[in-house]
Amino acid sequence: MKSKYLSRRALVLHIALVAWLGMSATAAWWQVGRAVQGNSLSFLYSIEWPVFGVLGVLGWYAMLNVEKVTEEQEAARREYEATMRAEAQAARQASAEVEDPTLAEYNDHLEKLSTVTKKRLWGH
Repeated sequence: MKSKYLSRRALVLHIALVAWLGMSATAAWWQVGRAVQGNSLSFLYSIEWPVFGVLGVLGWYAMLNVEKVTEEQEAARREYEATMRAEAQAARQASAEVEDPTLAEYNDHLEKLSTVTKKRLWGH
């Protein structure tokens, strides 16, 4: 099994993190220099850039440790959705005689939307 730290996606994240930390440190150092020269607003920015660096590390950690959905989990989700659709359809048919035509049209539209394939997210 390939290490999650050495996959292509992880290597891109490592490079992005190094670049982000370098830019954050450079910007912080620049703002400290401006603050020393008398720009009082730069004191705030000299604190803000290291915070951005820490947020970059947290984002890197979160993106690196995202767990992929297994085939079993995906199958269980599909089975659950099919069961819930069947129950909803049965309940809908039981109360079909009192259903408003506009509501029925809207529910049909929602049913069509639920069968459309969803766009897969990056890394999943």
